[in-house]
Amino acid sequence: MTAPRVLLTGWFSFLDGEVTAGDALAAEVVGHALRTAGLPCDTAWSPAFRPGALHLDALDPARYTHLVFACGPVHSREPAGGGRSPLLALHDRFPAARRIAVGVSVPDPDDSAVRRFHTVLPRDGAGRPAADLSLSAPVPPALPLVGVVLTGGQHEYGARRRHAEVSRTLGAWLVRAGVARLALDTRLDSRDWRLPATPDELHTVLARLDAVVTTRLHGLVLALRAGTPALAVDPVAGGAKVSAQAAALGWPAVLRGEDLRPADFHHWLDWCLSDAGRARALAHTTAPVDGTLLRRLLDHLPAGERTGAPAHAEQRR
Repeated sequence: MTAPRVLLTGWFSFLDGEVTAGDALAAEVVGHALRTAGLPCDTAWSPAFRPGALHLDALDPARYTHLVFACGPVHSREPAGGGRSPLLALHDRFPAARRIAVGVSVPDPDDSAVRRFHTVLPRDGAGRPAADLSLSAPVPPALPLVGVVLTGGQHEYGARRRHAEVSRTLGAWLVRAGVARLALDTRLDSRDWRLPATPDELHTVLARLDAVVTTRLHGLVLALRAGTPALAVDPVAGGAKVSAQAAALGWPAVLRGEDLRPADFHHWLDWCLSDAGRARALAHTTAPVDGTLLRRLLDHLPAGERTGAPAHAEQRR
């Protein structure tokens, strides 16, 4: 008798399949349950998502006695770009394996992709709903939460612009930095919920972050105003307004875009996430306001009934 061996699959297994956090956690839960039960188990991942993992195209179907498809909806729809249904192709690839779907949604029980499973254990769609498998995954320690505020504009700097390459480099480093990332923008829009409609909304988010990585002047300034350390990267060769603002504020965590090195990035990100970085940022929330520019502005305007300090200079926040 052939020893059982299970191949764990899901939408996360297909080249163009969507990989969600819920899918990945469901795979973790199912894989752990199978191995705890003493069943050898391999997990197939999309090569686009995990290039170094086991992929469907590279394995021998005859090696597996069972195939488990975990999480997501079960349907035979073709991809939006055309081609065969991935689930029907999966059935065809493993005709000899006993195929089981678990923790899935079943929009149509008569769909051929559903009927070709030997067993379907749904989370919804038929009978009593069951809790999603991802709920059972262990809760990990919280990672540092880092806001990322980048710009692709500033065309006024012409040939000195390094914005695209700086953004690519920072993105490649951030995905390996061991932090949770939150894409942000300093642009305001009262019509688009994905953008802040007011400065107060942006401030609320910035104040709850552990750090910010930014190529924007106001990404740096508004982070410090919120008491959040910022790693600023000047995307203009030779330095421009980001470097100048860091100098004006006496802020040390600033890098030049034309001379980025991984060691410098990780050093300053670690510093921003340290108690020292947080204390240095918090000092900017209570420092006296520099009213130089406002005073110079008023010097160029007719004298009025002045009440003393320039507007907003009396109160920091």
